[in-house]
Amino acid sequence: MNGHDVPADPDPAPQPDQYPVEWEADVVLRDGTTTHVRPIRPSDAAALQRFHMGQSERSTYLRFFANIERLSDRDLERFTVVDHAERVALVAVKRVGQDLREDIIGVARFDKVAPHEAEVAFNIADAEQGRGLGSVLLEHLAAAARERGVRRFSAEVLPQNGKMLAVFQEAGYVVSQHVDDGIVAVSVDLDPTDRSREVMADREHRAEARSMHGLLTARRVLLVGPGPTAAPGTAERLLAERVLANALRDPGDGTFEVVGLTAPGSPELPVQTAGEHRGERHGGEGPSHVEEPEGPHHHDHGSAHGHLHDAAAAAELVEELVEELDDEAAGPPVRFRARIADVPGPVDLALLALPPREAIAATAELERLGVRAVVVLSAGFAETGPDGLALQRDLLRTAHTAGMRVVGPATYGLLTTHAGHRLNASLAEVEPVAGSIGIFCQSAPTAVTLLATALRRGIGISSFVSAGHRADVSGNDLMQFWQDDPETSVVCLYLESIGNPRKFSRIARRLASVKPVVVVTAGRSGQVVPPGHAVRSTRAPRRTLDEMLRQSGVIHAENTHHLVDIAQLLANQPLPSGRRIGILASSAALTALVAEAVVSAGLVVSDCSTFLPEDADDERIESAVAALYAPDACDVVVAVHVPTVRPRVGTVSRAVARAAAASGRTTVASVLGLHGLAAELSAPNPADPDGPRLHVPAYSTPEDAVAAVGAVVGYARWRDADHGTVDRPADVDSDRARAIVEGALAGDSVVDLDAGTTARLLAAYGIELWPSRRVRTADEAVAAAHEIGWPVALKSTAESLRHRADLGGVRLDIGDEDELRADVEQMRASLAAVLPAGNPGRATTGEAGTGADGHTGPAPFEVQRMADAGVACVVRSTEDQLFGPVVSFGLAGDAVDLLGDVSYGVPPLTDVDVATMVRSIRAAPRLFGYMGAPVADTAALEDLLSRMSLMADELPELRSVELYPVVVAEHGAAVLGARVQVAGAQRADTLRRALPG
Repeated sequence: MNGHDVPADPDPAPQPDQYPVEWEADVVLRDGTTTHVRPIRPSDAAALQRFHMGQSERSTYLRFFANIERLSDRDLERFTVVDHAERVALVAVKRVGQDLREDIIGVARFDKVAPHEAEVAFNIADAEQGRGLGSVLLEHLAAAARERGVRRFSAEVLPQNGKMLAVFQEAGYVVSQHVDDGIVAVSVDLDPTDRSREVMADREHRAEARSMHGLLTARRVLLVGPGPTAAPGTAERLLAERVLANALRDPGDGTFEVVGLTAPGSPELPVQTAGEHRGERHGGEGPSHVEEPEGPHHHDHGSAHGHLHDAAAAAELVEELVEELDDEAAGPPVRFRARIADVPGPVDLALLALPPREAIAATAELERLGVRAVVVLSAGFAETGPDGLALQRDLLRTAHTAGMRVVGPATYGLLTTHAGHRLNASLAEVEPVAGSIGIFCQSAPTAVTLLATALRRGIGISSFVSAGHRADVSGNDLMQFWQDDPETSVVCLYLESIGNPRKFSRIARRLASVKPVVVVTAGRSGQVVPPGHAVRSTRAPRRTLDEMLRQSGVIHAENTHHLVDIAQLLANQPLPSGRRIGILASSAALTALVAEAVVSAGLVVSDCSTFLPEDADDERIESAVAALYAPDACDVVVAVHVPTVRPRVGTVSRAVARAAAASGRTTVASVLGLHGLAAELSAPNPADPDGPRLHVPAYSTPEDAVAAVGAVVGYARWRDADHGTVDRPADVDSDRARAIVEGALAGDSVVDLDAGTTARLLAAYGIELWPSRRVRTADEAVAAAHEIGWPVALKSTAESLRHRADLGGVRLDIGDEDELRADVEQMRASLAAVLPAGNPGRATTGEAGTGADGHTGPAPFEVQRMADAGVACVVRSTEDQLFGPVVSFGLAGDAVDLLGDVSYGVPPLTDVDVATMVRSIRAAPRLFGYMGAPVADTAALEDLLSRMSLMADELPELRSVELYPVVVAEHGAAVLGARVQVAGAQRADTLRRALPG
C-alpha cells in the first residue's frame, strides 16, 4: 500500500531516550491468541528484510505498487530509523525457531505531511491475515498519532486491496475516499466517535472471549513439574503432585501429558526440568516413568498454597492412583514424558509448577505445541519485589509473543464442568457439581473457601478460574467469555484488586444487562493492593468504587458468605418482579423479626404475611401457602420455619417448594437444619417434569435470606430501569478544547490555567464562566463594576477566605459606587484582622502588576456581577491514576464538606447517572423547594454535570477541575468560579486494546 514513501532520504537516527516505551503493548487478536506490538528499532532491519522477503508478490505489489524482491539498505535504514515524532512505525512481533528470535508479522507507519496530518501505510504478513492484526495496529498507530498532534490519516490504496480498505471503513472513524487516476485516496479523521468506541469494544469482547474459550475448553493438557532436582516437600513439587493426583483420579474429558514428575512403580528414566535437555527421547504407548534423584534441592518461594498435604502423602496418593489407572483396559489418559521436547502436539493448556526462571524457560518451549494458555501454579514473582516483578514481565512477554495467555502466578488453577470439556486443572481435590455459576477469584486461599462453600451447599458451578496475582488473565477476560457462555447464568467475582476499573465498568455494565454479576472486593474502597499485584495507586474517595459498581449494575456483596447467598438465589429462582415481601414464619415473634429485617433492607412487607404455629395441620399449611402465592399477593416469599419443641417433618418446606415451582414466584427459605440446596425444598418443574428439580435456596438465618433478597431486588430494578444515554451537545468543540490543553501543557508538570484560558476551555464544552475582574483599589473596583454591570459582588482572592462570607471575605448585592467603595475599605480592614500582618490580600493565582495606587503583587479583591439568587453548589472532577476521571457534586458549605455529603460518578455518565448524582445527596431537598424556597433549575444543573463529565472523559490531561460556586436559580445555573489544572495524560484505559504487563 502506498508506493510513494520509498525514495525519500532517511532521517537522522533518534537518540535512545526518544524511544517511546509506553507504546509497547501485548494484545489479543481475533482468534484469541496474543502478540506484542512495539515501536520499530534500527536493530529490526534483518527481521524486516525477512518479513518483506516472506511476502507474496501480490502483497508486495499492494504495499509498494511495485514488485520489490528485496529491500535495499537505504530502504531498510529509512524504514527502521525513525524519530518517533514526525515519522513513526509500529511492528507486531512473535518469537519463533529454536533461537526464539523475534519475527515481524505486521508493520504500521505514518509520516507527517502537515502539522495535523500524516500519510499512513500498513503491511500484514500473508500467514497472519484474517486475525485482526491490521485493526489492532490501526488502533495503536492512531493513539500514537494523537499523542503527536496528528488528527487525520491519509493513504493511497489500490482498488484491489479490499482488506486494507475494509480496515479503514470498519474502524468506526469518519472516513472519506475518492478514486484518482486508478488509486483510492482515503482520509481518516482520528477523532474518536461513538461508533469507533463501539467497534473497539466489540472487537475486544470477541477477542478476549475467544481467548478464554480456548482456556476453558482445553482437552489436551501438559503438566510440567520441577523434576528430580526438587526434593520432596518443595512448594513446586507439592503443587504438581496435587494436580497429577487429581488428573489420575479423574481426568475429565481431557488427556494429560506429564513432564518433570515420577510415576511410581514404573521403569526409571531421566526427567527434563525446564531449560534442560537430558536423556533420550522415548515413545510408545503408556506412561514413561522417571527416576527420583538423590539429594535434596529445595525451592520455596512462599507460595500461598499452604493447605497442601505433605510430600509423603501426596506421593502415596499418586502411586495408588497410577496402580488403579494401570488396571484399566483403555489407554491411559495420563502419560509421562521425559522432556517437553518429547510431548507431541498440539497441546491446548500448560500447567507449570516451577521456580520463576525455569517457568519462563519452559514457557519459551511451548510455542511449537500450539499452547493457548499457561497456568502458573507456583509463586516467586512480583510479590518478592522489583526483581520478581521483572521476572513476571519476562514471563508475560515470553508467553504473549508466542501467542499464549497467562493465568497466575500463584494460581489455584481452573476447572470447568462444561459437557464434553470437563476438566479439573486445579488444586481442588473434590470438584463441585455441575451448574450455572461462573466463579472468578484471585488468591488461592479464597479459592479454597469458595469451592468448599459451593460443595457444602450443593451449588452447581459451570467454570472456575483463580488468577492468583492476576499478571494477565483477569476478571474482565472471564466476564467477556461468560457473557456468551450458554452454560453460565450467574457470574461471581472475588477481586483483591482491579487493575483497570474503567474497562471493568464498561464490561460489567454490558454483562449485567443480560446476566447478574456479583462482586466481593477485598477492600470496600478498592485501595487494597496485595503483594504481587501490579496495580496503580489511587487517591480517589473511598466511595468511588461503590459508585462505579452501582453504575455498572453490579451487585456488591459484603463478603464471600454474602456472595454465595446471593448466587444461590440467582441461580435457582427467577428475578423478583417487585419489592413486596410475603412472610411465612413459624411464630408471630419470628414474623415480626423477619419483617424488621425486610424493612431494614429497603423492602416492603406485604399484607399477605402470616405465621403457622408448630401444630398446624396439613390443611392449614396448604391454605396459608396458597394465600401467600395467590396472584398479586406479593413479589417474593420468605419462608422461615424454626420449630422449638416438635421435630421438623418437612411438610411446610415441601408445600412451599411446590407452590414456588408452580407459580414461578421468587422464594427463599430459612429452615432449621437446611442450608443451600436441599431435597426437602425441591419440587418437579411443571414445564419439564422429568427434568432437573427446582430448588428453593435455604439460608442459615432469616437475616441472610432477606439480605440476599434485598440485593437481588435491587439488581432486578436496575435491570428493568432506563439507564439513559451519554449526551453530546451539538455546541461542544472538543478539537478546540484539546488544542487549548495541548498549548498549556508543560511536559509532566502540573500547570494551573489562568482565568482566560480556563474560560476558553470551558466555553469549548458549552460551559459559560461568568466574567470577573481582579482589582486592588476602590477606583478599580468601581470601574470594573461599570464594565460588567451592576449589582456586583466583592470577594477576597485570599485562598483561606474565598467564598467565606462569615469571615468577611464576600460582600453581595452591591448596587452603587458609594456602597462598593465603602465595602472595599471595610473588607480591607476586616481582612487585615484575619490574614497575616502586612498581607491583607494574599491572593490565589491571578492577575498581578502595579495598581493605580502604586501597590504591586496579586490583586486582593475580585468584582463580579451578581447572579440570581439560588442554591450554591460545587462540581469537581479529578483524574485518578487508577479510576481515571471521577466527577463529584455537592452543595456548597463547610457542613457539606465536613459531613461528606457528596455524590460521585465515573464518566462516561448517562443522563440518568447525572440525575441520580443530583438526587442522591442528603441535602438534595434544598434543590426542590425545601421549606418553601423556589425550586432550582435542576435541568440546567444536570446539563452542566453532563458537560463536565464529557470534558473529563475526553481530556485525560485535565488533572483537576473545580466549578465553585455554581449558583442554581429558578432559571439557569451560573458558574461563578473555576479552577483547572492540566498535566500529561496517565490514563490506563485508552483508545487502544492492550493487555496488562
